[in-house]
Amino acid sequence: MHIHILGICGTFMGSMAVLAKELGHHVTGSDANVYPPMSTQLQAQGIELTQGYDPAQLDPAPDLVVIGNAMSRGNPAVEYVLNKGLPYVSGPQWLADHVLQGRWVLAVAGTHGKTTTSSMLAWVLEHAGMAPGFLIGGVPQNFSVSARLGDTPFFVIEADEYDSAFFDKRSKFVHYRPRTAILNNLEFDHADIFPDLPAIERQFHHLVRTIPSEGLVIHPTTEPALQRVIEMGCWTPVQTTGAGGQWQVKLLSDDGSKFEVMFEGIAQGVVEWDMTGQHNVANALATLAAARHVGVVPSMGIAALSAFKSVKRRMEKVAEVRGITIYDDFAHHPTAIATTLDGLRKRIGDAPLIAIIEPRSNSMKLGAHRDGLPESVVDADQVIWYAPANLGWDLAGTAALCTVPSIVSDSLEGIIERVKSQAQPGTHVVIMSNGGFGGLHGKLAEALK
Repeated sequence: MHIHILGICGTFMGSMAVLAKELGHHVTGSDANVYPPMSTQLQAQGIELTQGYDPAQLDPAPDLVVIGNAMSRGNPAVEYVLNKGLPYVSGPQWLADHVLQGRWVLAVAGTHGKTTTSSMLAWVLEHAGMAPGFLIGGVPQNFSVSARLGDTPFFVIEADEYDSAFFDKRSKFVHYRPRTAILNNLEFDHADIFPDLPAIERQFHHLVRTIPSEGLVIHPTTEPALQRVIEMGCWTPVQTTGAGGQWQVKLLSDDGSKFEVMFEGIAQGVVEWDMTGQHNVANALATLAAARHVGVVPSMGIAALSAFKSVKRRMEKVAEVRGITIYDDFAHHPTAIATTLDGLRKRIGDAPLIAIIEPRSNSMKLGAHRDGLPESVVDADQVIWYAPANLGWDLAGTAALCTVPSIVSDSLEGIIERVKSQAQPGTHVVIMSNGGFGGLHGKLAEALK
């Protein structure tokens, strides 16, 4: 059948498009912003993309329209679908009905680390010969695609608490019915749809309610919000990670690039990998617990993690020019910014570190995280904040509260000039945004030549 996807370049919808194509459907789609890595992945799959939402793209009418959660009433294509009575569905609902039915679903939920952890888990199962299907909100470098059907019962999914569609305000993950669930962490986020942290905790509890009594819930001991979620009622065995949990680590290097894994007090082996940061060590523990639930012994999981290559746009080294290293990172929450910079700082020692940050997520634009931003950048030597035109709060006021030198720039050219004047061989530059950032990464690398 012909499936047309509105909002196809979102990480979830783009991955879903790949699965629909693999199932043999004719898939087309449109988006307001068509940019890599999703646009390149879709074009490589032979999926036709249209920029914008002109209703003409729906004539002749597709058999089904899948409507992304970024679409709202008033969007011309959405209005056309409703007026013409075309069949439509949300992405998570389509996935539940056509891909996840009857599979052993391993879901990774949490405020941070979902993409990286689900990539780790898919890779560990792959390494163990289990050929899982997966849908990940990014492109794992061990696979080079963000989704595939797989030909075994196992399916790994990045399980997001964001809403499903304008007509279905439940969190996406409520549709997935996992048997194995990782709850990574839980903080306030998505201020555009959730009023407070308890509202998100309730959605997480809706997820916990769907996990069978023969399943497994995995969470760290260090997250009070997740503890509250479990205390609302849990009918499933639980394993915990971190201090006081069944799964623990002994760090063998400060930056998290080498650590020993312990399960119930017994050493299981040592992970030595290219990743940095305590957050990735925590992600690894949860991954090993989930993989063990489907039969991968920890020693085999540890061997797989030592060959793990991370995800595009997660501290991805994109260029090295005249001794200056440029990284692309997706961090868009103070905790993620802080843990990422901490991991890099521990790896590079005293080398100069410049952070360039675009407050682009809906929560950032609403100012929900601004109080945590000055503290999040303490590991950088200097910070350049990008002020987009539609930011509704005083970014300069926040920058002034930083304890490291901080400036605000409203143009990419200004940012590039600043870096050119400050960076010297040995400098590390981290660009943090959950969007394309106007191609700053490539422009900066070019300018530094």
